[in-house]
Amino acid sequence: MMSYVFSHKIAPTIFLENLCLSFGRDVLFHNMNLTIASGKWTCLLGASGVGKTTLLKLIAGLIPNPFFQGNIRCDNKIASAQQVAYMAQTDLLQPWLTALDNALLGHRLRGSYSNTVLAQAKKLFAQVGLKGAEKKFPDQLSGGMRQRVALVRTLLEEKSIVLMDEPFSAVDAITRFQLQTLAAELLQNRTVLLVTHDPLEALRLGNDIYILSGAPVKADHVMQLENAIPRSMDDPDFIKYQRTLFNALNL
Repeated sequence: MMSYVFSHKIAPTIFLENLCLSFGRDVLFHNMNLTIASGKWTCLLGASGVGKTTLLKLIAGLIPNPFFQGNIRCDNKIASAQQVAYMAQTDLLQPWLTALDNALLGHRLRGSYSNTVLAQAKKLFAQVGLKGAEKKFPDQLSGGMRQRVALVRTLLEEKSIVLMDEPFSAVDAITRFQLQTLAAELLQNRTVLLVTHDPLEALRLGNDIYILSGAPVKADHVMQLENAIPRSMDDPDFIKYQRTLFNALNL
């Protein structure tokens, strides 16, 4: 499959420096540091409630600066919030819009809709296997098809940073595998931060894998994998990676 061509040549490295964040007396982050590599997939594993989604919200600018201390910066000198596309666990499709109109909603709201954007959307629908589904409404689509529409919407944002919060967890195992492969092919050259509860998903997609744990949270860098993604699960090295990661997770 021909990959969607990302127009920005260099995606940024993101530096989280000395992050401190508390909710009342509960300290979530205290002087936490994390580097998210340029043009790579960084995966975050950890128990529910440990703070993975909160990290995504900080990078996306959804938690205002007065509520946390520390620094979030990108090496291209542009604020991370200005470069972010966010793909959530739920597809967030509007039931009264067609699949194509849902994918184009951001552009319509910002007044940036054009025939060029429409052509890009139609091309992407074909690439993700949705050709012919453009005029269907969300209740006419399967869960996997809806997430493909959400992936198209994310790609159309043309952002160099993509934050993904368990985007494939709500679909069946076969569809999840297919969506992982699509995302790896279509998000080349982006700086991707993926939150997942699935160690095998992290091993298929991750270049850097971190485990978040504790209170305050610490981020342990447990693996750096250089071979191309998506990785094949029948690769002999995959078993070795799996053993290392499961040991780190105490599974």
